[in-house]
Amino acid sequence: YLVFISDRDFNPTYSHTEWNHVYTDMSKVYILPLSAETENPLGPENDEVKIKEADANKDDDKEDDDNGISVEVTEEGLQSRILALPIEASNYWGVEMTGNSIYYMKRGKGDSKSSLVMYNIEDRKEDNLGEAGGFDISHDGKKMMVVKSRKYYVISLPKSDIKLEKNISFDGLKTEVNRQEEWSQIYFEAWRQMRDFFYVENMHGTDWEKLRDKYAVLLPYVNNRHDLNYIIGELIGELNVGHAYISGGDRPNPDRIQLGLLGAKISTDPSGYFKIEEILEGANWSTSLRSPLTEYGVDVKEGEFIISIDGVSCKDVADLYILLQGKAGKQVEMMVNSKASETGARKVIVVPIADESSLYYYNWVQKNIAYVNEKTNGQVGYLHVPDMSVQGLNEFVKYFYPQLDKKALIIDDRGNGGGNVSPMILERLMREPTRANMSRNSTIPGQTPRQTMIGPKVLLLNQYSASDGDLFPYAFKKHEVGKTIGVRSWGGVVGIRGSLPFVDGTVLNKPEFASYSIDESKWIIEGYGVDPDIEVDNDPYEEYTGKDAQLDKAIEVILEELKNFKGIPDIPADPDKTK
Repeated sequence: YLVFISDRDFNPTYSHTEWNHVYTDMSKVYILPLSAETENPLGPENDEVKIKEADANKDDDKEDDDNGISVEVTEEGLQSRILALPIEASNYWGVEMTGNSIYYMKRGKGDSKSSLVMYNIEDRKEDNLGEAGGFDISHDGKKMMVVKSRKYYVISLPKSDIKLEKNISFDGLKTEVNRQEEWSQIYFEAWRQMRDFFYVENMHGTDWEKLRDKYAVLLPYVNNRHDLNYIIGELIGELNVGHAYISGGDRPNPDRIQLGLLGAKISTDPSGYFKIEEILEGANWSTSLRSPLTEYGVDVKEGEFIISIDGVSCKDVADLYILLQGKAGKQVEMMVNSKASETGARKVIVVPIADESSLYYYNWVQKNIAYVNEKTNGQVGYLHVPDMSVQGLNEFVKYFYPQLDKKALIIDDRGNGGGNVSPMILERLMREPTRANMSRNSTIPGQTPRQTMIGPKVLLLNQYSASDGDLFPYAFKKHEVGKTIGVRSWGGVVGIRGSLPFVDGTVLNKPEFASYSIDESKWIIEGYGVDPDIEVDNDPYEEYTGKDAQLDKAIEVILEELKNFKGIPDIPADPDKTK
């Protein structure tokens, strides 16, 4: 038999945000009898009792087995012999067969964790053997190695629930390493990988062998793993290309102590206590946007003073965060007061967070939404796309659909860290309605497709709009979705596919594919970026004080465009079919 996994089941999942669909859980495990003479393993069962006869040629068969197995393949009718195991369509991988048992991994869209599953052909039964991350069967088919939570277990080939009791210990696995030899091998391997996978063979006109030798003379002087990455970085930097990075490796990584943060701007008061100048707003229903001082039951206000933390007076320390070392995610007892005094102070219990960056970002976005709403009389929406990966897609979905009742939209691509989802976002921004529609008692007309922003659109970009954040404004301009405003983007669009293995876990990103013009044989964007239609550069000082000239220009432009925007026609008068 040939056993394989294939995506052949089509069951659309409809979106909650728009009338659209995706296909997930499309795969099943299939079994293909290679010879037309092979019995159908999943066909109707014969309930006659089989009488097993003695095999006079048993020894001869054993000798033949030792000499190898001959497999006959009947090409005619091959496709028609493909059989699907009678299991649900899901997401499967890692299939292996031994004897009458087929083992495979499964994790469908409704599963929180992946599972090891077995299907027994003889019993026609599927059994979920338990949680696992992967497995491998020994050559003799008697043992199985199972990986779970980055630990490895060797068990007898399971026929029922797996019991992972004792994992393999690598504590005693030690080897001698000649650092100089290993580092030299990593250097030349990095050079070779870049030579073999760089997106153009001419290596941007450099003499790649000469450059290898130029930096190789430094290898005898490398005495720290960080030095090696620096040298390789200098080597690949000669290519003058984006997305060429070296990182990782067997480097010393000291343990970091998580500092507890309060989600607030805090200043030192002349009294020796600390004053809460500003509390960052949060979305406390989301664990990633929890603002400790705004949580339900925490009674702390801006302008109040932190008197002590966990019984230690703030007067006894020069820096508040000395008292918050190692306190991220842990309960902290704070004494706070409306005045800089212990008298009348009250106790509050706070759970600090480890990172405030998401709160600062959230507050910046909310401020921009409110600002645009105020300056446009509620006519224009605003959203920011921080990158072109999962977070960026989530931010777009969170803010695009709720603002479709606006007449126009400002899309902010500034600081976009790149990724690969810009075509998904652009496709939604480019949609045009084909017809208007209404229903009984409706006063506001709709359109099809329904979730469509038909009004003017403006895109903001800057020098930190990078990678797919470069490609987004390029496409926005090419398809004339709207005006682009800001300064020239970063200019790095030669893409990467991930690192190949290195002996010590080094990560080398090799620029492997690039974009060029669809209209002519000409490279685009790389090393230059995308120019905006209207150039506006924010003054750093004004930006620090809260003025955003680029956003102000976007508001000005879009309000001007709204003057000529017609929108959807009014609902026509009721038809009279008697005339």
